[in-house]
Amino acid sequence: MELFAERMKVLGTESAFQVGADIAKAEQLGVNVIKFNLGEPDFDTPEFICKSAADSLLTGNTHYCPPAGIIPLRETLAEDVSESRGVEVGPERIVVTPGAKPPIGYSMLTYVNPGDEVIYPSPGFPIYESWVTFVGAKPIPLHLQESKGFSFTAEELAELITPKTKLIIINSPSNPTGGVLSEDKIGEIAAVIKERCHDGVRIYSDEVYERILFDGSKHHSIASVPGMENKTVIVSGHSKSFAMTGWRLGFAVLPTREEAEYFTNLNINIISCTPPFNQIAGVEAYINPESNAAVSHMVKHFEERRDYAVPALNAIDGVTCANPRGAFYVFPNIAGVCENLDIFEQRDKLPAELKNKLSPSKLFQLFLIYHHGVATMDRQSFGSIGTEDMHFLRLSTATDLESIKAGIDRIRQAALDVEGFASFMSKREHFS
Repeated sequence: MELFAERMKVLGTESAFQVGADIAKAEQLGVNVIKFNLGEPDFDTPEFICKSAADSLLTGNTHYCPPAGIIPLRETLAEDVSESRGVEVGPERIVVTPGAKPPIGYSMLTYVNPGDEVIYPSPGFPIYESWVTFVGAKPIPLHLQESKGFSFTAEELAELITPKTKLIIINSPSNPTGGVLSEDKIGEIAAVIKERCHDGVRIYSDEVYERILFDGSKHHSIASVPGMENKTVIVSGHSKSFAMTGWRLGFAVLPTREEAEYFTNLNINIISCTPPFNQIAGVEAYINPESNAAVSHMVKHFEERRDYAVPALNAIDGVTCANPRGAFYVFPNIAGVCENLDIFEQRDKLPAELKNKLSPSKLFQLFLIYHHGVATMDRQSFGSIGTEDMHFLRLSTATDLESIKAGIDRIRQAALDVEGFASFMSKREHFS
């Protein structure tokens, strides 16, 4: 009898946290590392939000609370979702979770049987693919094209829908690309889903970056399309928009009360409840009149950083970079850099075991950390199936502009460092 269950062999991870080990090793070697790996605002949670939680704690709000979330937060969220999406949502359809990750797993456990098919964006948040394989479903990646601004068409989705399709994941604005689906495209996508999918199919609409939009872009939810509210699980949270990553506060809006009860029961089985004082802070984030200004201040800085980063990356020989319209990431194509540094050829010379786990973009990512002091994420960290010929990096621009300038300059130097990369490959010191 083996120690570990078979299912653990297929559980993926989020490499943004794993890169921390390489950063620590590089820093121990004396490398000063500029960190573009974690998708976390470099702004602190606004003071008025923190004060509401502190006051709540001091009044003794330290006990269990309803597993679905406290009524004041669920009512606040219901009002906001109803107004912003143009749908009628009551608090009985909302389940509060510790961050926006649990609803991914809850959706897989609630709707998806082994052998069912789940369509998800690639590149996309890595936990999508991780959970699909974990529950024994068939992963169906919807590959997003750089040439289309990492958006996709209804026709591309239609090609993937089969009688076995059970869950379709949509993420706009997108992590890792910053792509944003327009209202017209969402309408076309909804029309295809209504035409081709049976009533038991659910849409998982990841809207975590709903407030982080550039160039006057507006957020559009597929739940707003007539006939889609009763098919869509809307998921969002406080981490990105309100700089509350460490608070772990997210929520799901379910199509029906019955489905919300299933999510609530999963909360009961796994977490009991989300800390009540965090939820009080979550209410404050939505109702305090200072919130809009605080969010706008962050978004203004994120947009300024994007406006620097995209042309600076495009100025590097061998790099092309699409212009994101939301979130706080850039997703440059480094295929030309891989060609210029002979990464493809040198990777082919690696033993099969190393070659299989080290993609060209992963090799450049490691080279950047250890030889040039820049931490990024490689393409395969955002969905690995069918990505052998896709060579990208993700840079989080949720850091100060001076670091972005210095980091991109280091990437430019690394892209020209043929001898340095050859030495890096010959030593194979950091491939474990």
